[in-house]
Amino acid sequence: MIHGVKTKQLKVHPDARGRLMEVLRRDDDLFLEFGQAYITTAYPGVVKAWHYHKLQTDNLTTLVGTVQIALYDSREDSPTHGEVNVFHTGVHNPLLVQVPPLVYHGFKNVGLEEAVILNVPTLPYRYDQPDEFRVDPHVNDIPHDWNRRDG
Repeated sequence: MIHGVKTKQLKVHPDARGRLMEVLRRDDDLFLEFGQAYITTAYPGVVKAWHYHKLQTDNLTTLVGTVQIALYDSREDSPTHGEVNVFHTGVHNPLLVQVPPLVYHGFKNVGLEEAVILNVPTLPYRYDQPDEFRVDPHVNDIPHDWNRRDG
């Protein structure tokens, strides 16, 4: 696992009325601080990647659909420099993925419906000075291929 990345297997509590799933609590070991909560969506086959933050930590989980979340550690001083982590998240694998600052991350909707991803970052988005640094999802030096591989 990339240094500083943490995951939390989420528990779904179903009953005759539906389901309940806690994502992040302030008494969780993973909780750092609250900046904001937002959702983003992606249509089937869409890749939203790559970016990193210098200051904020992201807490990502998939609420609807099936998503491949990928992380890349480009930090020169990290013990896991060059490592890639891939997580398949969604209703069949409810997982919270915590992404520390300076770790590239992104996701691809690998399902057949629009995917809904919840992010609870540690800092609010600053419209005048975004803490977001991007590279092209397909043309870069990150050793990850977003194409599907069976097997």
